[in-house]
Amino acid sequence: MKVSTKFFLLLTFTFLFSAGAYAQLSSQHAAGLRFGSATGFNYRYALNDVNAIEGILSVQSNSTSSRFRLVGLYQYHQPINEDFSWYWGYGGSIGSYTRKAFQSQQPDGTINMHPRTSELALSVDGIAGVEYNIPTTPIAVSLDVKPYFDFLQSSSFRIIDTFGFSVRYQF
Repeated sequence: MKVSTKFFLLLTFTFLFSAGAYAQLSSQHAAGLRFGSATGFNYRYALNDVNAIEGILSVQSNSTSSRFRLVGLYQYHQPINEDFSWYWGYGGSIGSYTRKAFQSQQPDGTINMHPRTSELALSVDGIAGVEYNIPTTPIAVSLDVKPYFDFLQSSSFRIIDTFGFSVRYQF
């Protein structure tokens, strides 16, 4: 069974058995760091006991390109137990995608120069994850997957490089 199928079944199972429970976001504000293929800052604001909005400012870079994104997400939270909950949501992002300058050599020995290029990045994003509130501390850790569909660069759906680990201070 594929990992994505197992993850979907786990979320469905959790949702069915926690549908009658009320989530309790332990604080109205949470700010922290997100680690993964795209690293950055995140801030979550609880609208009520079950809904929140989250902003993520992230940077992703490798040897050929770099990406800067500002992501906005609307989230639904459900408890698993007192300190452990799961969430899902949707939103979008805007940013820039930059292909770094490089040179390549042809088989005949000629060298081609490829200039730096930059373009607008727009996407529709989703998120699903679990969060653990460490008892007696204002710290929460979460693990999530945040797939997105790019509209401009390659118009592709990305799910492989979207896993993230966040550490948040709640206040």
